[in-house]
Amino acid sequence: MIDLRQTSEYANYLRKIGWLVKRKDCINYFVRKFPLIGSFIKIQRPEKIDIQFIEQLAKNYHSFQIAIEPNLAEQSSLLEKHGFKASKSSYLPTKTLQVDLTKDKNELFNQLKKDAKSSLNKTKDLKIYEIEKVDKFRESWKEAVGFRRHVPSKDELQTIIEVFKEKNLFLVTPDGSAGAIFLKVDDKAYYWQAFTNKKARKELAQYKILWSGILWAKNRGAKILDFEGIYDKRFPNKSWLGFTHFKKSFGGVEIEYPGAFVKLSFNIL
Repeated sequence: MIDLRQTSEYANYLRKIGWLVKRKDCINYFVRKFPLIGSFIKIQRPEKIDIQFIEQLAKNYHSFQIAIEPNLAEQSSLLEKHGFKASKSSYLPTKTLQVDLTKDKNELFNQLKKDAKSSLNKTKDLKIYEIEKVDKFRESWKEAVGFRRHVPSKDELQTIIEVFKEKNLFLVTPDGSAGAIFLKVDDKAYYWQAFTNKKARKELAQYKILWSGILWAKNRGAKILDFEGIYDKRFPNKSWLGFTHFKKSFGGVEIEYPGAFVKLSFNIL
């Protein structure tokens, strides 16, 4: 099943926020130009890797670095053969959970762990809303995370809405203490971004938000919900442990990716 980064919707989103997008044989190639120093190229979760085309892109756009995040483990050896080296960090999560949405609602609920079921019962009367204004949603997000995390700009969030149209869902609590963005493309949906403050975590609001997003995705025909990242001991980040426990309480199958492979290029200006 194709990854979000390889869809036309995501390509249009990056194009609108300043990336050059090239596409060949249904694969997206993203180029970010930098005045005077050349460009950075990234290819994320491609179904196949065309080394010759990538090298030509690097030459055409005077690339100083190429980053590829393979979709399959066997792609790693091809990259290493052509001079790419495994990176100690990645741009995308290297491990995730995927929930089978072809199950009926009762099956999905029954597979939840005890804490998730209890939290949903406790929050059954909590109201969750679709947003009316992006700026207010963003303000709530910034207040919740402070300087600990990057928050997309108002223009970037508005672009998501414009590009994904009915395939996006922004949910928030009435007081803005918790919120999340869900995206759906073809048969796959994503728990794209989320935030909570201390009050929301105490009230268990994120359980209600995520469950609402799961049902939204299922009702729109998605067969899989991707949680967009959990803790990976290969690339340990202890700050991910808390939300990993939360995500795992909803069940699902763990999926691992190889990580990022980078290559420095000398095709600079």
